[in-house]
Amino acid sequence: MSQQHPERSSPSRPPRLDASMSLLTNVMEHSLDDGYAEAAARRGAEGRSGIPRTLRAKLVLAAGLVLVALVVTLGAAQARFEAPTEARERQELVDRIQDGSRDADDLQRSVDGLREEVGTMQREALQEHGGDSGEVVALLAGAVPVEGPGIELVVDDAEDSGPGEGSGPRRSTGFADTGRVRDRDLQRVVNGLWESGAEAISVNGQRLTALSAIRAAGDAILVDNKPLVPPYTLLAVGDGERLSSRFRSSGDGRYLEVLRENYDIRTSISVEDRVQLPAAPSLTVRTAEPVKTGEGSTS
Repeated sequence: MSQQHPERSSPSRPPRLDASMSLLTNVMEHSLDDGYAEAAARRGAEGRSGIPRTLRAKLVLAAGLVLVALVVTLGAAQARFEAPTEARERQELVDRIQDGSRDADDLQRSVDGLREEVGTMQREALQEHGGDSGEVVALLAGAVPVEGPGIELVVDDAEDSGPGEGSGPRRSTGFADTGRVRDRDLQRVVNGLWESGAEAISVNGQRLTALSAIRAAGDAILVDNKPLVPPYTLLAVGDGERLSSRFRSSGDGRYLEVLRENYDIRTSISVEDRVQLPAAPSLTVRTAEPVKTGEGSTS
């Protein structure tokens, strides 16, 4: 019996050393030019995308472009037409405002001039018919400027003052407890200076008389209807040292000190060798008669 030789399997091909890098091998062996060529061929077969090939599509595209161009042209023309109109109207409004301001300034200068003339005639009449006490009467009435020794008292809002309401030494819910100087505060300070012996007083250059009014209009303080802004500088004519000492020790001086301590209202007082106060801007002259103090005597 013949013996069969065992079949020998053919030896297998040894594995590639770069088998684990098949992606890199594929990129190296196959150029990208084939992909570009295929894409170019496909685009050539389909035609250029985005550009209509039929006559109807081309007409629609042309009509759309014409419509867009027409809208843009009309918008530009309208803007160009309206721009001069708006500029002209704006300039007319500016001219009207400027003309009104000039007219108001002219009227104010005329009022100031007439007021000065009236004040001069009032002071002359007061000095002429006041007899021997004419100068004293004119001084007390605020009809003439005055200068002499006195004090300067400055009252200012607190640095962090703001709106608000409450109680406190002001004793009114209409006055804020936030460091704002109010008309009532200024009234008490002025009355304290009068009681301490001041002969004449002015606030921010506004001469006070027996008919002067200090009141509020919103957050503003008005003195004889003239709005004032802080700081409020009060000048008082009198014996400086005595006036300062008496005011500090008075109830109104202590009231001002309470405002400084509790509400940070800033105050300063100094004795001056010479202060100058203007005459009152408006003075109402009224007829006065002497009061009879006894039979056959007057004062």
